Amino acid sequence: MASPSITLYSDRAGARAVRPEPAAILPGPPVWEQIAAGVVISMLTGALIGPVLAPDQAETPILRLFWLPAYAATAGLILLRIKTVAKVWPAWLALIAVVVLAFASQYWSIDPATTQRRVIAMTINGAFAIYLGARFQDAHLPRLLTRCGLVLGLLSLFMVFAVPSIGVHHDVNAGLWRGVWYEKNQMGIAMTAAAIAAASWLAAEDRFNFIPFATLLLCVGLVLATQSKTSLLCVMIGTGIVGTMWVLKRSPPALIIFAIWISVIGFAVAWWLWSFESGEILKALGKDPTLTGRTDIWEALFRKVDERPWTGYGYNAFWGRDSEPAAWIRHQTGWSVPSAHNGWIDLLIQLGWPGAVLVGTIIASSLLLTLFRLPSAGRREGFWGIAYLSVYLLLTLSESVLVSAQGMPWVLCLAILARAVYPEPVPERVTLAPNLRPAYQTGPRIASD
Repeated sequence: MASPSITLYSDRAGARAVRPEPAAILPGPPVWEQIAAGVVISMLTGALIGPVLAPDQAETPILRLFWLPAYAATAGLILLRIKTVAKVWPAWLALIAVVVLAFASQYWSIDPATTQRRVIAMTINGAFAIYLGARFQDAHLPRLLTRCGLVLGLLSLFMVFAVPSIGVHHDVNAGLWRGVWYEKNQMGIAMTAAAIAAASWLAAEDRFNFIPFATLLLCVGLVLATQSKTSLLCVMIGTGIVGTMWVLKRSPPALIIFAIWISVIGFAVAWWLWSFESGEILKALGKDPTLTGRTDIWEALFRKVDERPWTGYGYNAFWGRDSEPAAWIRHQTGWSVPSAHNGWIDLLIQLGWPGAVLVGTIIASSLLLTLFRLPSAGRREGFWGIAYLSVYLLLTLSESVLVSAQGMPWVLCLAILARAVYPEPVPERVTLAPNLRPAYQTGPRIASD
């Protein structure tokens, strides 16, 4: 670890003091702790274990057994760092609110057993998310995600060329790479997160580092191999935000103000174009205006939302194999729909409008607090939080990644909230020498009574 930089200043009394820079206050976790957290993160991406043990994506007992060590590791890490995780108590309150609502939904769930089981998994993984955000401060979390992405990316290359029956699609997406995941979109989401983390690692340091640079190239290449336009767009936006912030922090204030003004105008124009010409934009990008049939799914799902607007059908209960509402959706759309392909609509059919409002408030709070801390914590972490949260919001529009029981995107969102509410380190004033009387100055001549 580099030695902390020192800032000298004088107080009113003339004493000399030092102030350590905030980046040098919080050391990184030891290697064993990074490995333990990295293994849990890799499991949350859905890598390797699922495709090997349950190729049909069915929830089997042996698959549940593999999660027991991860749950035990999570409990041990939290107990070991209990003082650290206690500092982010607002994040715990947010998680408790979501857990209470999801747990209560078992009383009106169409599949109470599944709801109870998934609530337990969501609670444990949510606790791991808060530990992750509280313990891996500054650039330590982007570095951890980069290393995980590098390992999983190399394993994916091995599977593609050595075991193509697992690494390459052989169905409707024949020929597209999926690496160590069930399908290509999962690999795209995981590699997108790793690419943004690698870009943030590069932005957080003043010198060139080969590991994040190689990881960034590998992850972008794997995203291209999936041919997932959503993942490619997310990579471009996430790394673009990191790069823009890195340039702006080295720019004069006038350029920063001009860049913010241009960004606001550009966002307003883009939103106006999308509102009135979304179909033409999608055609120009080579995408189906119905988003590969997703608009038909959403239209059918909103009819089901209208039947239970305030309660939903229970947490993680709607898409079960024996679900009658899901069977009706599949009949209406004409194909075996696995999810809503939209995080907010999926949340509505699970927990109703109360759940959507609660989760929306949590995400909005994370975004505002992360923006507020950009000049301090944002600079130290390479602007990872704001970049990934922006991509996550975009991802929720096409993937069911909100309040997932076992999913990396939701875990990283909660981790960003925990990082945002973590107390900012306060520099300490350390006196180097006593306050000496200036030379040739005598003491007071009047004695006290």
